[in-house]
Parts: sequence; structure tokens; C-alpha cells
Amino acid sequence: MFEKILLAVDGSEHGMRAAQMAGDLARAMNSAYLHIIVVYDPIPPYLGEPNLQHAIDARLVNANAILAEGVKVVGDVPAEIHTELIEGSSAEAIISVAVIRHSDVIVMGSRGLGRIAGAVLGSTSQKVVAHAPCPVLIVR
Repeated sequence: MFEKILLAVDGSEHGMRAAQMAGDLARAMNSAYLHIIVVYDPIPPYLGEPNLQHAIDARLVNANAILAEGVKVVGDVPAEIHTELIEGSSAEAIISVAVIRHSDVIVMGSRGLGRIAGAVLGSTSQKVVAHAPCPVLIVR
């Protein structure tokens, strides 16, 4: 049923629970592909050098650490795992990847590490649910 799973992780507690759920889902569905993404905010170019490069390096180190933790939490799955780091708006990036990769389901945490939290769901989760091209599994 879910051959192609898209997992969006952000390092939050809910994001890591989503990683565990995506692994469980991939094993239960004997999925073919599991695409794991981490989306990070763009760095403002006005920082200038060398601050800009330091900020970029720090952001990439953090994003890679989150990605590695997500892969670890997913565990062994029958699916082919693909990973990707994306700079940009979280909701827009998740939706774009789901469209491009023809995802059958998106798995993500209900709340992330954003500064402003939504009433029930985080703002990113709300946007993805509203505009996703496929079912969205929100994990708390």
C-alpha cells in the first residue's frame, strides 16, 4: 500500500517518534523506498564573510546530525533508504519532495522545533496536511 514513504525529521522529540513510526510502517508494508529529509532554514546572506560560511557550516553539521539520528531511529527496513538535506521553507520543501518523488505517504512529527507552536499541530504540519499530494501521518 505504501511503497514510497517520505519521512521529514527535524531533531525534535516528535520528529524522532515519526522516524520510529516510519521504520515500523516500512517494515509492516514491506516498502520499496524510504526517503528521509531534513529541511533547514536559509542563512541570511547579509551576515557576510566569514560569518556566513561559519553559519552555513554549523547549519550543515546540525542537519547532518539530525539526519544520522533519524536514520538510526528508523532502523533496519526492507526499503531502499535515500537521504536529503534541503534549505528552505519546511512545509514547501516537504510538499515538493512528496510530489517529485511520488510519495505514497508523508510521515512527520506533530510539532517541531519552531519558535511559535500551533494550537494543536505545528504550523508546518498544518501546511503539509492542507497541501500534501498524498496521505500524511502525523506522529505525536
